Formats: sequence, structure tokens, C-alpha cells
Amino acid sequence: MDVKKIGRIPDGGGWKAHGRPTSRTYVRKMAGTGFDYVHSAVDDHSRLAYSEILSDERGSTCAAFLGRAATYFAGRGLTTIERVITDNHFSYRRSAAVAAAITSLGAMHKFIRPHCPWQNGKVERYNRTLQTEWAYRQVFTTNDARTAALAPWLEHYNNQRRHSALGGQPPISRLSTTS
Repeated sequence: MDVKKIGRIPDGGGWKAHGRPTSRTYVRKMAGTGFDYVHSAVDDHSRLAYSEILSDERGSTCAAFLGRAATYFAGRGLTTIERVITDNHFSYRRSAAVAAAITSLGAMHKFIRPHCPWQNGKVERYNRTLQTEWAYRQVFTTNDARTAALAPWLEHYNNQRRHSALGGQPPISRLSTTS
């Protein structure tokens, strides 16, 4: 599980739509539009992914996201979560809500070593794919348009996109089709 922070798109489009300004003052630089926080969970075996765009990365937000992710995975046959692997961000390490959510799943919380993101490589690679294939692949003129494009992209990622680690098959191919 991880969170990817991406800049919000101002209405009418950002710099990708209009180009970078030739001069940027400090005031203009600080008057940004803020950030979206893309929370993601990836199943270790199947690479099935679940993502949501949320307004922050506080512990209570992460805990609620984990509950929804577990429900999503359960609906696709992944009923048991053994471990939740995260980095050492405050929202994971110090949050009683995250600890309670993981305990309620009957899972163990495993932290990666500091400054070793490769230990959480599956979700880190997913974040990179998410950026290149969804967030920055096309020019969006509003933040709402980019947000609306996440669900169809995630459906494609899980059900059609070929993964080299899965022998050229999509993640859904690793899940049992029987109930």
C-alpha cells in the first residue's frame, strides 16, 4: 500500500495544456492549486490493483482506504490479506486507525526499511505506471476530468493490460474464476 501525491490541475488546464510561463515569481509559484493523493493497494500474487484519489494522506484516511481496498479485493476472490506492506510515512507508522484497520483484517503490518523503496516494489512500480499511463499520458483540462479517467484506466489495468511479470497476462487472469 502506498500514496502518490500529484499536483491538481487548475480549471482550463495547467502547464501541459498551455506551456510553462517564461518567468515565475515566488508569489505565483506559491499560489498553487494543491495536491491530490492517489492511495493504492496492489495484491502481491496477482498484481490486482485498487486506487482512489483522496484529499489527504492522514492516518484515518489511509485506514478507511484500506477497508475499501479489502472489500474490493474480497469481491474479486481475494478474501484473505496476510500482510500489509507500507513505507514508514507518519500516516502508516504512527496512526492508531491504520493499526486497527490492519488488525481487523487479521493481517500483519510490515514496514520497509527506510530509504529502500524497492522493498515495496510492486506498488512503487504500479505508481510509476499510474503516472505515465493515466495521470500524464494525455492533457487534461480539469482536475475532474483526470479524476473521472481513473476508474476506466484501472479497469483496463486489471482486466486487459498485459504484465510481463505475469507472462503477458492481465492481473485478473491470476484469480480463480470459481466462487
